[in-house]
Amino acid sequence: MSMAADEPAVPPDAPALRPLPQLIFSSRWLQLPLYLGLIVAQGVYVVLFLKELWHLVEGAIKYTEQEMMLIVLGLIDVVMISNLLIMVIVGGYETFVSRLELERHPDQPEWLSHVNANVLKVKLAMAIVGISSIHLLQTFINAANTSSETMLWQTIIHLTFVASAVSLALIDRFLSPKSTAEKVLEATQSDGHAPATKASR
Repeated sequence: MSMAADEPAVPPDAPALRPLPQLIFSSRWLQLPLYLGLIVAQGVYVVLFLKELWHLVEGAIKYTEQEMMLIVLGLIDVVMISNLLIMVIVGGYETFVSRLELERHPDQPEWLSHVNANVLKVKLAMAIVGISSIHLLQTFINAANTSSETMLWQTIIHLTFVASAVSLALIDRFLSPKSTAEKVLEATQSDGHAPATKASR
């Protein structure tokens, strides 16, 4: 379950917050326009994808294999950026603003079932590495029209992204270690079965 879903529900007879804590806690809703803006950006990327797809279909006869490959990589790049936006919109809203209450929804994304701030950072870092990999592959395919200095810097930047993602994953692993028994217990609870115990003698 997600971090937000693991939080206990607020009892109906819970005392109201004092004005200052209520103001501070309510300030999280200031992020709502940011997530709505990212939804608009997602729509723009859909338009961009359709535009590039039309260019691919239109030039299917006259384009060379290299040009086709570059356009396809561009389409993949748009899809990966769109996936990154979805992770930020859904995961960020669930983690920092309010619960979406998708626990029993049949279309709940698998990654959202265990998302928290640390997991979200690692997933975003891995998505950025994937996007950087596509850009680097596009550069190498088009190496004839790219300077050596540009290729070198793109490689260095990509390796920096990789190192950052690995560092975040290691930090998350060290900060939230789980024993094998805890993992087995979580797996059995998610399946709806209690862990087996030995009969007492």
